[in-house]
Amino acid sequence: MDQLEMLWEYQKEDIAVDKLKNDIKRSPTRQKLVKYREALLEQKETSEQITNEISAMTDRLDALSDAIKMIDEQAAALKNKADAENTVSEDVSRLISEAKRLQNNLSGYEQEAKHIRKDAADRDRMQRDIKVRFAKYKAEYEKLKSIYDVEFKESNEKLETLKNKAAEKAKGISPELMDKYRNIKLHSVPPLARLVGNQCGGCNMSLPSAVSRSIKAGQLIECETCGRLILPPLESSAL
Repeated sequence: MDQLEMLWEYQKEDIAVDKLKNDIKRSPTRQKLVKYREALLEQKETSEQITNEISAMTDRLDALSDAIKMIDEQAAALKNKADAENTVSEDVSRLISEAKRLQNNLSGYEQEAKHIRKDAADRDRMQRDIKVRFAKYKAEYEKLKSIYDVEFKESNEKLETLKNKAAEKAKGISPELMDKYRNIKLHSVPPLARLVGNQCGGCNMSLPSAVSRSIKAGQLIECETCGRLILPPLESSAL
């Protein structure tokens, strides 16, 4: 068997290896497993985001509490000052104006604190819901993973068998020809095609008669359209 025919036999096993690899990747169990894993990651990221938001709200509430306390102290000081016997009319007006400003600030801070507490409570509920969903997804993920582990082990054993067959078929093929095969495979799969009539069996493009004769004579000819290496038709091949 000549080098091209040996490469043709190798291609059969090589394509079988690729097909099984793709079948493993497209396994319905694996696809479901990936979705559950993505869902778990999404729930985890959302939970962390909510935790950070609650932490920021807590910090803001502490700051508001300090501000409200300070306003209360300032208001008490103003009241004491206003009650002083020696307070003149001008000072009273100023104190009243300052008291109104403090009251407005106090009202604004209290409203903000109220909204923050409500938002924090909403996020607490969201956090609890996330924990429930996370537990559900995790249970489904672990169940599927047990099934997939068995499935993957069986598929991987088949894959190793096919790889060994391909490796056996590759023995005796020149490194240069194998390199050409791999380079063509980067853009055309399968890399080899048979001559069918005067056409490339890979892309069905017609070839000049002179090119067809060269292919039948065993010359290395690549299709100008698809780039595949074209082998002689089976009836003309050296076996």
